[in-house]
Amino acid sequence: MSLIIDCHGHYTVLPKGHDAWREEQKAAFKAGVPAPAYPEISDDEIRDTIESNQLRLIKERGADLTIFSPRASAMAPHVGDAAMAKEWAIRCNDLIARVVAMFPETFAGVCMLPQSPQADMTNSIAELERCVGLGFIGCNLNPDPGGGHFRHPPLTDRYWYPFYEKMVELDVPAMIHVSGSCNPAMHATGGYYIAADTIAFMQLLEGDLFADFPTLRFIIPHGGGAVPYHWGRYRGLADMLKKPSLDMHLMNNIFFDTCVYHQPGIDLLADVIDNKNILFGSEMVGAVRGIDPTTGHYFDDTKRYVDALDISDAERHAIFEGNARRVFPRLDAQLKARGL
Repeated sequence: MSLIIDCHGHYTVLPKGHDAWREEQKAAFKAGVPAPAYPEISDDEIRDTIESNQLRLIKERGADLTIFSPRASAMAPHVGDAAMAKEWAIRCNDLIARVVAMFPETFAGVCMLPQSPQADMTNSIAELERCVGLGFIGCNLNPDPGGGHFRHPPLTDRYWYPFYEKMVELDVPAMIHVSGSCNPAMHATGGYYIAADTIAFMQLLEGDLFADFPTLRFIIPHGGGAVPYHWGRYRGLADMLKKPSLDMHLMNNIFFDTCVYHQPGIDLLADVIDNKNILFGSEMVGAVRGIDPTTGHYFDDTKRYVDALDISDAERHAIFEGNARRVFPRLDAQLKARGL
């Protein structure tokens, strides 16, 4: 029987002291004074937020393990400066480490990065190294740290190469995930997230990044944005740009999750994209938290959509477990150490 590994989880309901300190940190930066000391947060506070939310839903919905990272919308590296982004990333990642230590059979850590728009990737490399040392298995890489203006170079630019070199050295993948939008023309979860997913794929299509980094692995979340729906467009663009076919050019290195919140969308994803490139994900208690009136089930209860796919048991096993263990080799090693 497959393990059910959810590749896309965020710590979205946090201890009140953590969120309050963030507001104090922002206010202090605006006033030009040092931020106050970070508060003491007890294990009981963390346990309460997890047991009442993610852990409860994981059990109710039939998953076994969630790959867990800080709340994406609050990463906000565009707020403040590089020093502020660094401290905020450390505080958020340390909370994830505490959750994993308390619930090691249910959570595996993925870190956010202090990608201040004015900085290079030096602090992000250091934070990735620190978090892998804490047992984390991957990272969230923001292709647009400016928060909705896309002023950073494309993901194929050499600006990113030192970070990719560290990813390869540590053998960790990245989920390409933006944060909150400060552009009023882009709704964060309905516009910005999906646009960024799609833009990232096109950036990778235009370049030849994986010729330089053949073992680099990216998860493009939210079902790959608009990409599967427009697969013919991207196949045609690859042809026009004199690139190899997408299966050779990109799809040994890029994976999509199943954070698509209705059955027809999951059906299309599994029909268009090879099952070896699909990882189960839910992003539950995230962007879409309500109940679908047409089904009576929560939109983000995505396991039921995968269960309903007309695919073989081997293909379902790959989506639920096998692909995640292949994309996250540090997770695979941790599971093997537990006899799984």
